[in-house]
Amino acid sequence: MTVSPARSLLLACSALTLFSACASYNERTEGAFRAFEGGRFEEAMLAYAEDPEGADFLSAAEAGTAALTAGLWSPALEYFTAAAKAVREVEDEALISVENTGELLLSWTLNESFREYYGEGYERAMMHACLGLAYLAHGNVEDVLVETRLVNQLLENEQDLFDVDYRAGGFGHLLSAVAYELIGKPDEAYIDYKRMQEKGVGGDLTGRALVRLSGALGREDERSTWEAEYGPALELPGDLATIVVIAGVGIGPFKQEQRLDIPTHDGFLSWSVPTFLTRPQPVRHLVLETQAARVRTEVVEDVSRVAQKNLDDRIGWLAGKNTVRTFLKRELRKQLAQDHGIAGALVGDLFTLLTERADLRAWRTLPDTWQAARLFVEPGAQELTLTASGGARVYLGNFTLEQGETMFVLARTLDRQVYAHVIGGNPVAAESAPID
Repeated sequence: MTVSPARSLLLACSALTLFSACASYNERTEGAFRAFEGGRFEEAMLAYAEDPEGADFLSAAEAGTAALTAGLWSPALEYFTAAAKAVREVEDEALISVENTGELLLSWTLNESFREYYGEGYERAMMHACLGLAYLAHGNVEDVLVETRLVNQLLENEQDLFDVDYRAGGFGHLLSAVAYELIGKPDEAYIDYKRMQEKGVGGDLTGRALVRLSGALGREDERSTWEAEYGPALELPGDLATIVVIAGVGIGPFKQEQRLDIPTHDGFLSWSVPTFLTRPQPVRHLVLETQAARVRTEVVEDVSRVAQKNLDDRIGWLAGKNTVRTFLKRELRKQLAQDHGIAGALVGDLFTLLTERADLRAWRTLPDTWQAARLFVEPGAQELTLTASGGARVYLGNFTLEQGETMFVLARTLDRQVYAHVIGGNPVAAESAPID
């Protein structure tokens, strides 16, 4: 297909007008993100859900995160299900053919931000983990296991693609292990805890689980190995109740553009790629306390580290596409200069400079880390508080736990604030206490 000189100039001018008029996803959702940071989760949820333009996956995932943080389990499940649907049919993409010119060339030479965003590999894995967490809040244990298996498959595919070991997936393994213990399959849970240990996540949470389950399963040789590393087995009566804390701590990284513009006699050559920047994290961990015991959360997934590693592995691919676009734009600029003189050359330069932008879309409401803790307690009344190191302390309430019952505390920290929701237990009274 050939394009007339007048048509080529019109296309370039139209693209400039379109580009300058369109706000980016991050710009459009800045208010939603600020609402989320400020603890106005329902406002953030609705704002994200209203803006799926070119980012069905992102808007649903962000809305789901806001709902999850607010303790709105049904909307969280709905939004994360929508996010999963948005990427269900996505297949691996090869570089787009650049044989054609005209509109095809124009779509190629704009930038990644004009294409539908299907999430980075780690984001899709996190989405399935969050969907699993929403199912856990609903008590749908079998569905938790379905989603955590998808987490593992997605991460294994990413690792195979880039031939690296992300040491990721601890969050999914934890949810899977907890789910297997809830349905009475300690042998399967033991496998997940071993995978966490191999990835170096979970710390004492993982170690104590390995000691406990290896003993319960009669694997004495392995138990001896774990005890040598994590300490002797604790005497735990069979009628104890359990409290499991699962917390997102902090705010994850954000993307920033790295850009290079080089003037040449044939016009500008421009390159731009995204990079992740981490945020200061005032809270390092959480502490759950009862009248008689306390336990500190351990990192089970370092989201910021995995995000950076995943992007680093894609930079070469992004740079390759960027280089193709750069030289296509130069050819377009030459054609415009040949057909329209200085005016055409000027439009070509502006087109190159304004449309070469890195795609900065990312799941910004993800935490910096996912953390967890487990505390075995006597059945009966338990008064619970949750404290952020360097941050707030929240009173969760007074609950009666039955023998063998598992209670969950799902929490999130933002700046120094703690937001927490209890699932399970029987409230003794509607008590409240000051928040430090």
